[in-house]
Amino acid sequence: MSENDDDEAAGRSSAERTRAALIEAALKLFGEKGFAATSTREIAAEAKANIGSIAYHFGGKAALRDACAAHIVETVALVADPVLAAIPPPANREEAEAQFRAAAERMAGFLVAAPQVSSFVQFILREIQHPGRAFDILYAGLVEKVHRRLCAIWAAASGDDAESEATKIAVFALIGQTVYFRIAREAVLRRMGWRRIGPAEAGLITGAVLDNALAALAARVKSREERKP
Repeated sequence: MSENDDDEAAGRSSAERTRAALIEAALKLFGEKGFAATSTREIAAEAKANIGSIAYHFGGKAALRDACAAHIVETVALVADPVLAAIPPPANREEAEAQFRAAAERMAGFLVAAPQVSSFVQFILREIQHPGRAFDILYAGLVEKVHRRLCAIWAAASGDDAESEATKIAVFALIGQTVYFRIAREAVLRRMGWRRIGPAEAGLITGAVLDNALAALAARVKSREERKP
């Protein structure tokens, strides 16, 4: 089945396909070259669309940049929400640890193996370096939401305050470990002797990241117990 057949089966119109192609092209080029260095002509050529379609669908390059940020938020929400939003707060430490494990496994598996994440990460790194409206969209819809939820689960499992500096840094460290394997993908492949990162390889990476996170969690719990009078 061709890509067009997939679009027709999904009920997407020609206009919707063009809009999606422009976002995909812009994500790739903005991530690789940066916003200022990318022209609308290049985006249109990459998307195989008319240059006027950018203004028609988005109003201009800046609005397309915002649409890219919103697309990342929407895509990651499909992965994150089942674990991070659609579950009740943990009732005890054991339940919190189970939730933390499930969330870490799902997020790590997505970040390491999903093919579209490469352009997502490059785009996000660019926006972090030069924060503007697109970064505001990413922060409010993705970074803060996911981080805050993971902090709440970590706190329930460790006994720490969810808004403490220690908790926030611990969760950032977990996310950072996972993102590294995407940023340094080529170095990881070469050093590991892998041709690709498929399900088996992603499972090994996710397991290692999760082991580190759970070890850090256990250390926090032990430290709290030892400080008790």
